[in-house]
Amino acid sequence: MVKRGMARGRSGAAGAGRMTARKVAGKAPGRAPRKAAPAEPKMLAAMNRQIVEELDSAYLYLAMAAYFEGEGLEGMAHWMKAQSIEEVIHAMKFFGHIHSRAGTVELQALAKPQKTWASPLAAFEAAYAHERHITRCIHDLVDLAAAERDHAALPLLQWFVEEQVEEEESALKVVDLLKRVGSSGHGLLLIDRQLAARAMPVSMPANGE
Repeated sequence: MVKRGMARGRSGAAGAGRMTARKVAGKAPGRAPRKAAPAEPKMLAAMNRQIVEELDSAYLYLAMAAYFEGEGLEGMAHWMKAQSIEEVIHAMKFFGHIHSRAGTVELQALAKPQKTWASPLAAFEAAYAHERHITRCIHDLVDLAAAERDHAALPLLQWFVEEQVEEEESALKVVDLLKRVGSSGHGLLLIDRQLAARAMPVSMPANGE
């Protein structure tokens, strides 16, 4: 009886092994992950344009970082480098979204950025004005998504709507500080030291989302 029981145990184990093998064999190896509903062509084109806007922003802020380093304002240069990295991350969010919607990312040429400014205040005023421009771009995307009934794009765009509130606020705060200190060299150095404390953005996920 013990032997027959052992035989049944071996037989049961073999049967379970065959069932497991069939289940594994039934899986489709290398199956592509499911994607969201494809975006409308107008929406894909607009998001591709926004990738350019975000990378243009990164290019501009990197130029501002170079300007500040030339002026010996390392804290402001650090702030702009962090801002530049953040804009690349923003571009990659659109990159990832387009890919997840079975779209094609189409990169375009970037314009050569300005390389000098009349003063640190002028540079940060330009940064604030640029963020206002990006906010308008994001709002246009929200309006287009609503018109095209592209509901899948709305969570991403709402994130950007809220992000732009923070972006404008951050740049405007520095503008206000620089206006307050005026021509005070000591005040300028204090602000420079304060901006050096900005944390660098974390690394972006591999898929850009």
